[in-house]
Amino acid sequence: MAGTEKLKLSEVLEEIEMSRAAFYRMRARGKAPKLIKLPNGQLRCRRSDLDAWWAKHEIAA
Repeated sequence: MAGTEKLKLSEVLEEIEMSRAAFYRMRARGKAPKLIKLPNGQLRCRRSDLDAWWAKHEIAA
């Protein structure tokens, strides 16, 4: 199903071209894409949540 893909944090960081430290600062301010914390502590981001985050930050021409 479209939008149900789960991305690893490293994949998110690569796509948005941001360091892990900068991402965690952004997350602490509540400005990062939604994340899912797995029972083993790893983080995942739904493709649909990352796409929504991108859309929210688009600048109208």
